[in-house]
Amino acid sequence: MTAPDAPVDRDARLPRQIPYIIGNEGCERFSFYGMRNILVPFLVSSLLLAYLPESERDGAAKDIFHTFVIGVYFFPLLGGWISDRWFGKYNTVFWLSLVYCAGHACLALFEDSRGGFYTGLFLIALGSGGIKPLVSAFVGDQFDRSNKHLAKVVYDAFYWIINFGSFFASLLMPLFLREYGPSVAFGIPGVLMFIATVVFWSGRNKYVHVPPAPPDPHSFLRVVRTALFAHAPGQGRGGLVVFGLSVVLAAAALAWLVRDDFVIAVLLALGLLMAGGGIGASMQLERARGVHPAQAVEGVRAVLRVLIVFALVTPFWSLFDQKASTWVIQGGAMTMPHDQWWWPSWLVKAPAQMQALNPLLVMLLIPFNNMVLFPLLRRMGIAVTSLRRMGAGIGFSGLAWIVAGLLQLAIDGGDAVSIAWQIAPYALLTLGEVLVSATGLEFAYSQAPPSMKGAIMSFWMLSVSYGNLWVLITNAAVRNDAVTARIAETGMTENAFLMFFFAAFALVVTLVFAWYARRYPMQEHYRTA
Repeated sequence: MTAPDAPVDRDARLPRQIPYIIGNEGCERFSFYGMRNILVPFLVSSLLLAYLPESERDGAAKDIFHTFVIGVYFFPLLGGWISDRWFGKYNTVFWLSLVYCAGHACLALFEDSRGGFYTGLFLIALGSGGIKPLVSAFVGDQFDRSNKHLAKVVYDAFYWIINFGSFFASLLMPLFLREYGPSVAFGIPGVLMFIATVVFWSGRNKYVHVPPAPPDPHSFLRVVRTALFAHAPGQGRGGLVVFGLSVVLAAAALAWLVRDDFVIAVLLALGLLMAGGGIGASMQLERARGVHPAQAVEGVRAVLRVLIVFALVTPFWSLFDQKASTWVIQGGAMTMPHDQWWWPSWLVKAPAQMQALNPLLVMLLIPFNNMVLFPLLRRMGIAVTSLRRMGAGIGFSGLAWIVAGLLQLAIDGGDAVSIAWQIAPYALLTLGEVLVSATGLEFAYSQAPPSMKGAIMSFWMLSVSYGNLWVLITNAAVRNDAVTARIAETGMTENAFLMFFFAAFALVVTLVFAWYARRYPMQEHYRTA
């Protein structure tokens, strides 16, 4: 029998431990975006890539950046697992934060050492990715049913502080790199991460600590395994055959690619296993009934449907994360309009600083959408569903890259193009972000039953890794002589061609997304009051 909700205390005050978590998040986000947004401009001009011809350094810097981002969004799987199974949220966040600090120290100390610097990137990916799914969940642990109405206030502040930290980090760290060099520019984010860890540790005796949960016998993976391997008399095992084929293909991908590119090989193999396992389980899911409760079986069915949506969102991330790589490199070939009265020459001096537009526009667009755009569309009779918002967001990202491609054509044609023109693609891409990112989390939460919400969050973060995987695969493809010859036949440079390629990629997926959205059976899995 379900226990009745505790009465809501309207006079409840914010839990006294919340400021420690919010302070930690603000410093951590500054540290992460501070180092992330100067990574590509540092690598392009650093001794780390001096062994390469100058014409190849941009591509190598992009590969390193997107491999790093893949790690950041892959390691949440590890962080969530060790937290739920062994150490709990607080201990996992604290100890991985120390790993995070060690990574920052490596970047500041080993600017001329490939081994030391890349070790730092690995440690930051492990630390940042490992704590990523835990901090927001740790916030929720601090509330109970009597003061749950205050949780929304805290999550709004949480999202605001993320963009606040990102804005100032994106604006200031490129200046520090330009004026004081990489040791200072990477050292300051490291200091902020250390402060974040100290702030988090300072609240240790005030937090609500929810212990790790025992293994769930009806978890997503257990239900999938039962569906794949259960035998039904008189029925074939087509789902298991599909999964077996995916295992063979995954092994072939590893054997073929692991020597050339370990990251691409592992992610492709994992993707094949997930696709084969998901398709196979959906073909035989009814066989899990009886072994697992109906709620768990239907929960897996819901997750598998959501995974198709997530797969269609991955191209958005391939476009979005290149604002910190491809667009920064493009900005380096543009001119700063210092002769214009409206340009803040005293502040904006480096191309990487244009990334500060993203968090600034996020803070402006979210209230604009909720207070102006969405109500206007509803009055026009247009239903603003979550799937429509996400599909439109992917489409806007494609439009952003068309604009970026047109700017690249002008640059390649020898025109002096002002970097101020990058405001247009940044605005379109950020509009796409607020339609996809925030909406995607809301959509995933509503579609998965409570027992599957952790699995959904892990897959959502993994979709970012696969978005960056498409960038690595594309970059690897253009190193092929036959591909570069075909690009040359178009009359465009490689940079311009790739920008239009990614734009087309997003726009085609927008159409596929719209087709699937019309057939998607919406669910409502919010908890009852």
